[in-house]
Amino acid sequence: MVYPGKNHKRYETPARRFEKSRIEDENRLVIEFGLRNKRELWKAQSTLRRYRRAARDLLALKSASTDEAMIARKEDELLGHLARYGLLAEGAGIGDVLAMKSETELERRLQTLVYRKGLARSPKQARQLITHGHIAVGGRKVTVPGYRVRKVEESSIAYYGLSPFTNPVHPECERINAGGRA
Repeated sequence: MVYPGKNHKRYETPARRFEKSRIEDENRLVIEFGLRNKRELWKAQSTLRRYRRAARDLLALKSASTDEAMIARKEDELLGHLARYGLLAEGAGIGDVLAMKSETELERRLQTLVYRKGLARSPKQARQLITHGHIAVGGRKVTVPGYRVRKVEESSIAYYGLSPFTNPVHPECERINAGGRA
C-alpha cells in the first residue's frame, strides 16, 4: 500500500526521447514562457491531454446515445471549467477543446501573466518576483510560478502589499515602467 500523502507524477514524459522536431519545439516554448525545465511543459501538456480525453469521452457518449441529460451536464461542466480558467471562450464547443494547444495552457500561468501585464521585464524576472514573494493575486501572496490563474483573478494580479516594489521610487520599478531601459 502506498502512503496516501505521497506525491505522484502529474505528467507523462515523451515516448520518443530524441525526436529532433519535438525537442526544438519544446526548447522554443521553454524560452518563450521562461520555464525552469521541460518538466513544467510536460505538466501543461498532460493537463491538456486530460481535457482532450474528457472531450473524446463525451463525443463517444453522444454517439452511443445514452442518457442525454447526463451528457449535457458533463459537457457543461467541462466547458464551464475551461471557460473559468480562460482556456476557452464562453460559447466554445467540444471541437474547440480538441483544437487546444499547449500554448493556451502556458498562457494561463501566473508567471506568464505577470510578464504580459508589465510587472516584470522578462519571463525569468517574473518567475523570480513570484518565488521571492513580491506578487499577489487578489491581495494574497502567491509564490508558485505555475499557479493557474482564473479569468476573474486576472485583473487582481499586482505587487504584494509589503513588497518594496509597491514603492514607485524603487529603482527596479522605474526600469520596468521605463520599458526595460537601464
